Amino acid sequence: MAEGKKEHKIFIVEDDVDLAEMLTAYFRAQGYEVANAMRGEEAVDAILGNVPDVAVLDIRLPDIDGYEVCRRLRRTRRTQNIPVIFLTEKREREDKLAGLELGAVDYITKPFDIQELRLRVRNALRRARLNTLVNPVTNLPEGMLVREKLDQMVRQQNWGVVLAGIRGLDKFRDRFGFVAADDVSRAVTLMITNAVQETGSSEDFIGHADSGDFVIITTPERCKKISERCLVRLQPSIQYFYPALERQRLHELPESQRLMVRVASLSSREHQFQNMETLFAALEDRAI
Repeated sequence: MAEGKKEHKIFIVEDDVDLAEMLTAYFRAQGYEVANAMRGEEAVDAILGNVPDVAVLDIRLPDIDGYEVCRRLRRTRRTQNIPVIFLTEKREREDKLAGLELGAVDYITKPFDIQELRLRVRNALRRARLNTLVNPVTNLPEGMLVREKLDQMVRQQNWGVVLAGIRGLDKFRDRFGFVAADDVSRAVTLMITNAVQETGSSEDFIGHADSGDFVIITTPERCKKISERCLVRLQPSIQYFYPALERQRLHELPESQRLMVRVASLSSREHQFQNMETLFAALEDRAI
């Protein structure tokens, strides 16, 4: 019986025509929806246009290499958590570490057993399903769980919500790397969590909005205090996210090139919203 469900989309990036055709035919026979590309630039454009559930990515490609493909996918919110399995002839430890640093979930060298690759794809999909409700960097809820919480909130009569986060993290990641950007995310998580503990309640909910900002669901009485505390904690910390030598030059950068704090709050005492889209539009207008 075919194991892939029709919603399981696999994208194969491989410039060996015979191997690409064999993998495509094999995974389609297993029940997967398969798309492929032979060049890295083509793969990035295709994946951004139609996000797959897993990508099997050769490192040696005729234009940009597989590492660069993965790096570009990790820069975009929609594609940054796609499970990537590197497929390569390289065996050196440094090459494997380079792939793992970019967030690859697995690494298989040629020649490989097709059954082994199938099992690795299946395991990557299972792990991804388990992680869809939790951000892998901050361990806070995201995705469907947060949307359900917000949908429940706007249907109630007594609520408060805070949107807090850091703008410019993508450009920061491009300049200083994934490790540094993840460190910023973890530090911001800690500061926002502490702000809620100091001025909120154990019943308040903290998660990620689809934009990547933090969303805090609380009461009308607490939302203003929480937003003010988030701002007090985050604003002075921005400079310390940068390497020491960069801090002295931050004032020379335009705002569009720097990390910037954004915080906004709304409550049911001020507005009532029919859906999350109008709620977030209002929060965006208030963000400072």
